[in-house]
Amino acid sequence: MINLTRLYCGVSQSADALRYGQGHGAPRTASERKPIVVWNITRRCNLKCIHCYSDSDAREYPGELNWDQCTNVVKDLAGFGVPAVLLSGGEPLVHPRFFDIATMAREAGLRLTLSTNGTLIDPAAAERIKALGFSYVGISLDGIGATHDHFRGRVGAFEKAVRAFRNCKAVQQKVGLRLTLSRHNLDDLDGILDFIEKENIDRVCFYHLVYSGRGRGMVDVTHQDSRKALDKILERTQRWAADGTPREVLTVDQPADGPYLYMRLLRENPERAHQVLDLLKWNGGGANSSGTGIGNIDTQGNVHPDQFWQSLTLGNVKERPFSEIWRDPANALLSNLRNRNEHLRGRCANCRFLGVCGGGFRVRAVQVYNDLWASDPACYLEEREIAKTA
Repeated sequence: MINLTRLYCGVSQSADALRYGQGHGAPRTASERKPIVVWNITRRCNLKCIHCYSDSDAREYPGELNWDQCTNVVKDLAGFGVPAVLLSGGEPLVHPRFFDIATMAREAGLRLTLSTNGTLIDPAAAERIKALGFSYVGISLDGIGATHDHFRGRVGAFEKAVRAFRNCKAVQQKVGLRLTLSRHNLDDLDGILDFIEKENIDRVCFYHLVYSGRGRGMVDVTHQDSRKALDKILERTQRWAADGTPREVLTVDQPADGPYLYMRLLRENPERAHQVLDLLKWNGGGANSSGTGIGNIDTQGNVHPDQFWQSLTLGNVKERPFSEIWRDPANALLSNLRNRNEHLRGRCANCRFLGVCGGGFRVRAVQVYNDLWASDPACYLEEREIAKTA
C-alpha cells in the first residue's frame, strides 16, 4: 500500500508510523509489524461482482465460523495486538450478526475498518456504524453509473453506493472509495476523481487487479495504461493538496508504484525524492506485506498470507488461534515468504529497486506462472528503469 498523499505531497497521514516508521508507536522495522487482518466474515453477498476475489453470491455457504468461533477469533486478535481488523466478505453487512461481531471486537479494543459494497448502508446503518467507532468505511465504486452497475452485476448498485457515501458523511463517519483498476473503468477515471471531489470523500484506494476468484476472467490494464492511470491519480492528489483539501490517496497491491513515484520525483524535486526513497526502503514494499504486515482469515476459518491468496492455507482458526499459526516457526513456506529476496528469480531478483518494491505482489506470480518466486507479471517498470548500474 503506497500512500501518495504522504509520499508525493508530503502531507502527514494517520498511518505514517505503521507504514514509514515515523511518529508515535512506530515499530523498529517494518518486518516487526503485527499484521492488519482482513477477516472475511461471510461469503454471502447481495451482488455478483465480475472481479470478486472470493467468488461470492447470494446463497448460503456451509462451514462459516459460528458465534463461539468468532468470539475466539476476536479474543485472539485482541490479545495478539494486531493494529487493525478489516471486516469484509462477501458483503459483511449481510451477516446476521454483523453488528454483534463489530460490537464484540470494539469492546475487546480492536480498531475496526469495513469493506462494503455500500448497498445496505441506509441512514440507520450509518448511525450504528458511527456509534460503534469504526475508524473507516471503504465503499467499492468501480465506475460511474452503468459502468459500476456492470461491475456489480445489478442495475441500481451505483445509486445505492452513492447514497451510502452520503449517509456516512451525514453522521461524520470517515468514508473512502475503493476501486480496482481494469480495462473496463479506465475511461471513467476522470469521472471518479471528480466524484471524489464533489462528494468530499475522505480517502481513496486504487487497487491493481489481482487474478483471484472471478477476477481471473477480467482483462488487466496494459503496463502503459497503468503508468498513465498513476500519473493521472498523482496529478489530482497534488492538486487537492495544493488547494488545501488533501485527501488520503493510496494505491494497493502493486509495490512497483513506489519506484515509479520516486523516479517521477527525481525529475520534479530531487531533494524530496531522496527523502521518499528512505521511507520506501523502510517500508520494504511487498517484502513486508503478504505474510507479514497483512494476513487473512477467510469465511471457513482458513488463514492466508493475504485475502487474494486463497490457494495457500497456513492453518485454520477452528483448530489453532491465528496468532499461533502466524508465528509458527515450523512453517517453512511462511518463513521463506518473509525472507523472499534470496528466493526471487527473473526481473525481480535483478531489479535495482528490490529493496523498495520487495519483489512485487507474490500471489500474481503464482496465479500466472504457478511459481511463487517468478516475477510479478503486473510490474510495469521498464528494463532501462530497473537495470542496475555498473
